[in-house]
Amino acid sequence: MTPGIDTPGIDYEEIEKSSRFVELKKRHRSFVFPLAIGFLVWYLAYVLLADYAHDFMAARVWGNITIGLILGLLQFVSTFAITMAYVSYANRRIDPLAVELRAELENHEGAKP
Repeated sequence: MTPGIDTPGIDYEEIEKSSRFVELKKRHRSFVFPLAIGFLVWYLAYVLLADYAHDFMAARVWGNITIGLILGLLQFVSTFAITMAYVSYANRRIDPLAVELRAELENHEGAKP
């Protein structure tokens, strides 16, 4: 038996069905999926505008700054904003429950004969 691969005494399938684990998955998915879909729509809109709306994207806003350049830079800004939002959300809503579940599993694993 390889250490860490198969832990006797812990029924992982039962844990996956537990209400706390289901809640953990629900919290994660309820944040990640909508945000990922939103970002993909935003990214695809940018790509489509860049490919099919040349005049719009080339419109100058200020000096040599174009709408395309601003939207491209906003892609980076939105990526960092999403990362910061996820870290904040995870710290508040996901990690505390994950820590409880991990501690429970470690206590169960340490209590085995």
